[in-house]
Amino acid sequence: MLPPDLLSAEAQAMEGLNAALAESANGRWTLEFRFEGLRLLPVVLRLGQALQAQERQFRLVFPDAGATALAQRDAPDLAARTGSLKDQERLNAAAADPVAAAGAGAPAEPLDSDVAGAEAGDSSAPQGPAGDATSDAAPGDTLLLLVAPGPSDYDAVERLCLNHRGGVVLLNGSLEDAAVGIGSVARERRRGFLSTWRSAYALLPLPEGALRRCFPGPWELYRNDPDGHRLVETFEQKPDAEQVAETLSPGQAATVAGGLQALDRFLGSLRN
Repeated sequence: MLPPDLLSAEAQAMEGLNAALAESANGRWTLEFRFEGLRLLPVVLRLGQALQAQERQFRLVFPDAGATALAQRDAPDLAARTGSLKDQERLNAAAADPVAAAGAGAPAEPLDSDVAGAEAGDSSAPQGPAGDATSDAAPGDTLLLLVAPGPSDYDAVERLCLNHRGGVVLLNGSLEDAAVGIGSVARERRRGFLSTWRSAYALLPLPEGALRRCFPGPWELYRNDPDGHRLVETFEQKPDAEQVAETLSPGQAATVAGGLQALDRFLGSLRN
């Protein structure tokens, strides 16, 4: 069922995420809220507080130090569980090889989260080698919630996931475009990595309806009728654009498909 408001969507997302983690606590999962104009940070912080209420060991991981600082400012109670991609890579490296990470006694470079907290004048958030003094779990076992990484963050996200033993949740990520402008071998490797992610929750508005998935349920396609959104079809796998168009507007989809086929034939004749 489509949620009536954002808070209901967040509750559904937590339901789907809990079910996903129950099936595979160390898996790679996605959460998607693709509303135009959505302010994502409040959503992230509410999800973090829900995870904290469940006493899960987790960290909120933002693309950079600036986003980390904003999150720590808006949610001081989550500051010790908040850091950047660079922070998390260093924490994972320290957990994997504490001696090497210590640099034979050399002082460690401060984490983005430590710097952000200091700049905000917050000395109350406890920090430790793992960036979370309230957690008994090793950094590699912690659930990571990666917040909106973009194509430029692809390499850091891939490295982090390959070196992290715990579960990873990708919230509103846009890593797909990272495969543009690279060689075929690297492109296939990236496609392989992206294929390892599974959807725990998705709510995707469409021009004529909406697409929803709450794990472990199927993908649900809704059409926007005069009396509201109506469920018209379910799919075991996420439907592509052509399947969505065919289901919502069968005649129009056939016309578009026929036009594209004619265009393909025309372009093919130019190449011959």
